[in-house]
Amino acid sequence: MSHATGHPSPPAPAGSVTRPVERWRGGTRRVVDDHVAAEVPVAVVCNDAPFAVMMATPADLRDFALGFALSEGVVADAGEVSVEAVEELIEGIEIRLRIPEHRAEALEARRRSFAGRSGCGLCGTALLEAALRYPTPVHAPVSVAPGALQAALRALRAAQPLAALTGAVHAAGWAAPDGRLLLAREDVGRHNALDKLIGAMLAAGHDPAAGFLVVTSRASYEMAMKAATVGIGFMAAISAPTALAISLADQAGLTVVGFAREDGYAVYTHGHRLLDDAGAAGAAP
Repeated sequence: MSHATGHPSPPAPAGSVTRPVERWRGGTRRVVDDHVAAEVPVAVVCNDAPFAVMMATPADLRDFALGFALSEGVVADAGEVSVEAVEELIEGIEIRLRIPEHRAEALEARRRSFAGRSGCGLCGTALLEAALRYPTPVHAPVSVAPGALQAALRALRAAQPLAALTGAVHAAGWAAPDGRLLLAREDVGRHNALDKLIGAMLAAGHDPAAGFLVVTSRASYEMAMKAATVGIGFMAAISAPTALAISLADQAGLTVVGFAREDGYAVYTHGHRLLDDAGAAGAAP
């Protein structure tokens, strides 16, 4: 029920809930129902063995499960994983995956016992060598012109209904080389948004080497690692990369663009994939 009007509030879209809030404007107080981003524990279980618990937005969870399994190196191919169930429990949500037995054995060898947070997917990782993974170098042939990058950024802003309602979530988008935004996913965690996007891309049959990634967050080490692990060659972030992300991207052959805006950007690694205004490639890696 709306506290302001007495009329029933519209149902909250997936990934959000409504909560009463005191809103103060110009010295006037109103109590209204507000859309708030949902954040719940999501447990990933592989072959009946717990693997990880992430704080995530409860939407597009099958995409999340597939993308997470691939970007975390649980499996090497989308065909190796099946989502057996997504079950709502009192404590949160459990996603049950089935993977080949040899993958499960390898997973047990590098078992993480961590409760991932929405802002830090590495929190609680038991071993340093498990936290820092350097993927196989990518060789994506994609080239991106400034106009295409700007078009994708504009389209991503328009493809964030949950962010527009709540102001509390990140987004990751997948664009064709000409800048057409093909897919977008949202989540309270930037890593989760990327995992959801990766899962959606692969489920839809998109080649990770044939387009580019735009994200509404900083380009952290884990964002770069997840992108390179699945074969994405170009990532543009509206914020800055970290030093470790730059190091990984340089070794992995990943183009990283930071501070991506309509009026400019900063190229940190492998600028040969970014064309200039005349259509010529940038500096060689």
